[in-house]
Amino acid sequence: MIRFEKFVLPNGLKVVVHKDVSTPIVAMNILYNVGARDEDTERTGFAHLFEHLMFGGSENIPKYDEPLQRTGGENNAFTNSDITNYYLTLPKQNLETAFWLESDRMKGLAFTEKSLDVQRNVVVEEFKQSYLNQPYGDVFLLLKPIAYKVHPYQWDTIGKDISHIQDASMQEVKAFFKKYYCPDNAILVVAGDIDASEIMMLSEKWFGTIPKGEGYIRNLPVEPPQSEARGLTVERKVPFDAIYKAYHCCGRTDKEFHTVDLLSDILSNGRSSRLFRELVMNQKLFSEIDACITGELDNGLFVISGKLIKGVEMKKAEEAILAEVEKICKFQPANSKELEKVQNKIESTLVFSEMNIQNKAMNLAFAELLGDAELINSEIDRYRAVIPEMIMQQAKEIFRETNCSTLYYKARE
Repeated sequence: MIRFEKFVLPNGLKVVVHKDVSTPIVAMNILYNVGARDEDTERTGFAHLFEHLMFGGSENIPKYDEPLQRTGGENNAFTNSDITNYYLTLPKQNLETAFWLESDRMKGLAFTEKSLDVQRNVVVEEFKQSYLNQPYGDVFLLLKPIAYKVHPYQWDTIGKDISHIQDASMQEVKAFFKKYYCPDNAILVVAGDIDASEIMMLSEKWFGTIPKGEGYIRNLPVEPPQSEARGLTVERKVPFDAIYKAYHCCGRTDKEFHTVDLLSDILSNGRSSRLFRELVMNQKLFSEIDACITGELDNGLFVISGKLIKGVEMKKAEEAILAEVEKICKFQPANSKELEKVQNKIESTLVFSEMNIQNKAMNLAFAELLGDAELINSEIDRYRAVIPEMIMQQAKEIFRETNCSTLYYKARE
C-alpha cells in the first residue's frame, strides 16, 4: 500500500505527496497532460521538441542542469503519444532547488532564437539517427499510418516529417507552450522523507503565483473500426526480414486493459511463452518474436513482431503466427496455470518497482492522470481478477484479420 496525500492549488496544479522515510533522496515528478496526439497534423513532433526546449533555460536560470548538479541532483524526461514527463532526484536538504527549477520553467521558459535553433537541430539529428538511419528504426513511422486513418496516433512521437520541426516558427512554439505547459494541465508528485505540510508550503510559494492556462477541451477524432485487412511491403538495408502485425485493441483506461496486457504476456513474455516456444524453439522460423500492447490512453495497438531466420519465406512465417493466435482463440485457450504464471510476473514487477522512489513518484502521477492516484494500490488486484475466459474473449475480439495492419519489412538483396 502506497500512502499519499494530495491537494490542488487555486491555479489548478494537482499535487501528490508520498512520505518514504527509508531514503535520504527526494523524487519530484511533473507530468504535463500533453503528448503527440495533441499536435496539429501539419506540425507534428512539437511535444517531443518541448521535452528538449524545457532544458534550454528559463527566465531566471540560463542552464537548468547546472544548479541541479551542484546540489547532487539528476534529471531526465520522456514524451509519448499521451504525456510529457519530467523527473528528478536530489538530496532531501536541497529540495527547494527542485521547486525553484521546475516552477521557473513552467512560469517563463526562455524563448530565444538560439535555443530554438539548437534544440530544433538536436531533434532533427535524433530523427535521422534513431529513425531513418537505424536498422528497423522507421517501423512505427510506417506501421502507424497504416493502422490509424483519422486518430493522431497515426504519427510517432518524433513526428511525421522532419520538415515539421525544421519549419516551426517561434510564434507556433510559443502558442504550443502557452496552451499546454500550465499548472492546470500538470500533476506534481513529490516523494521522499518529507511532510505534506512542507510540500504544500513550497508548492504555494513557488507554483502558486503561476497563472492558469486559457483552458481547452481535448476533442480528438475517434478512429473508426477497421473493416478490412491492410498491408504494406518495404525493402530496407537490414540483415533479416521482419514482420509486424498490428491489431486494434482497447485503451489504457478501459476495463479490458489488464486482460489484454496479460494476453500479450502469455504469447511472448519469456522463453516458455507460446510464440517463443513454438516459433523460435520448435519450428525455428524466427530468431526473435514479441507481442506487446502500446498501452496508450485512447484505443491502442496489439503488435506481434518477429525477425525471420534467413531463408524462411514471409508467407510461411506469417501463417505460423496466425496459427498460434488461432490456437489461443479456439483450440488451445489460456489455462489457469499459464495465466497465474504471467500474473505472478507482473505482480513481482510492480512490487519491485515500488522499491524505487523515482518510480513511485512517476507511477503516482500517471495514476492521478488516469483518474485517481489511489488506482496505484489496486493495480495488482485488477490483474489478479482476470480469468482464462476473459483472455479467450479478448483474443477473439482482437485477432481478426480485418482488424489487422501488416508491415512486411524485407531485407534488400
